[in-house]
Amino acid sequence: MEQADLLRKVIDVLEDLGGAYMIVGSIASGAYGEPRLTQDIDVVAELKYGDVDRLSEFFGPEEYYFSPEAARQAIQTAGQFNIIHPTSGNKIDVMLPRQDAWGQCQLARRNRVRILPDMEGYAARPEDIILAKMEYYREGGSEKHLRDITGILKVSGEDVDRAYVNKWAEQLDLKEIWDAILRRLERDEE
Repeated sequence: MEQADLLRKVIDVLEDLGGAYMIVGSIASGAYGEPRLTQDIDVVAELKYGDVDRLSEFFGPEEYYFSPEAARQAIQTAGQFNIIHPTSGNKIDVMLPRQDAWGQCQLARRNRVRILPDMEGYAARPEDIILAKMEYYREGGSEKHLRDITGILKVSGEDVDRAYVNKWAEQLDLKEIWDAILRRLERDEE
């Protein structure tokens, strides 16, 4: 199964379940910036315990690895779980929404965009992707997150609400990273 087919399936399933969801991570940053290959599909989804049985139907054991127990625990703890297509190695990381102010704000701000050439779906807004990528960078130091951020700023720069990013960067203790990214961007533009 190609990654695009798995992405299409997860969007169809989440829309069928009816809860709020948004594609995040590298697939979402590619919608606003410079696309890059990624090994997984990241999605934030509001799920209820009753949704687990439906997910089991859509992602059955004959084709997927899906642990209903892990999904229930993620719902209980606002954590995450995986759905894996073992034959292709493609994976979906399903994260429950953060319970803090920013987590609730970003889900409320999600945006319907063209995720695939023939399909729309909900994605996090570019500002929230930038903030999340800064958090990932702070945790692991991977340059890929900084490249994703600068790609968004280069492609969608005028559409990015920098005041919003600045406000949340201060609240999430990301201001130093944000300022360094802006300096790097200015140098690249010279």
